[in-house]
Amino acid sequence: MSFSGAAEPPLEPISGAAESPLESGSGAGNSPLEPANGAGTSAGEPFDPQGVTWIKVSSRLAVVRRVRMACLMSVLVVALLVVGLGLGHPVIIWFAVLPVAAGAWWWVLVGRQVPAWGYAERDEDLLIRHGLMWRSLVVVPYGRLQYVDVTAGPVERLFGIAGVQLHTASAGTDAHIPGLTPQEAARLRERLASRGEARLAGL
Repeated sequence: MSFSGAAEPPLEPISGAAESPLESGSGAGNSPLEPANGAGTSAGEPFDPQGVTWIKVSSRLAVVRRVRMACLMSVLVVALLVVGLGLGHPVIIWFAVLPVAAGAWWWVLVGRQVPAWGYAERDEDLLIRHGLMWRSLVVVPYGRLQYVDVTAGPVERLFGIAGVQLHTASAGTDAHIPGLTPQEAARLRERLASRGEARLAGL
C-alpha cells in the first residue's frame, strides 16, 4: 500500500478542495482545515501523504492529560512529604521535587503532542498519525474493520471529549483516535461502520 497518494489522488477528497496536490505543494497547506502537525513537508514524506487533509483532534485532550498527570503527581508529592516529615528525613522531602519536575516536563510535552494527532478519511482507508520524536502513521482499510467503539472515561466526559477505538481483523492494526467531540465521535463511528459493511459486502 502506498502512502504517497501521488499516483492515484483520492476520488472524493474529504476537504472538498478543487486544488490538486501538485498545485498546493504539500497537498494540505491551502485546505480549510489545518494540518495536524504543521505544513510544508516534502512530497516524499511518508507521514504526510500528498492530497490528504488532516483533521486535528480537540485541544481539550491536552487539558485532560494534564489534569490526570497533575492528580498523579500531587499524590506522589503529598506521599513523599508525609513520609519525609513523619520519619524526619529531609532527603525524602527533597525527593518531592522530582514529581514536580516530571509534571512540568509532561505539561510542556503534552502541549506539543496533542496537535500532532490527526486523522483523514480516504476512499479505501482511514489514516491516523501521531507522535513527535517517534512518529506513527496507521492505515486502516475499511474492508478490515470489524467494529468501532466510542469510549469516554469520567475525566473525558467532564471536558466533553471521547475516543474512537477501531477493531480490525488483525489485532496488530487496531487503532485509536482520542480527543474527539461526542458529535464527531458518533459521526465517525457511523461513517466507518457503514464503510466497513459496504466493503465487506463487496467482497
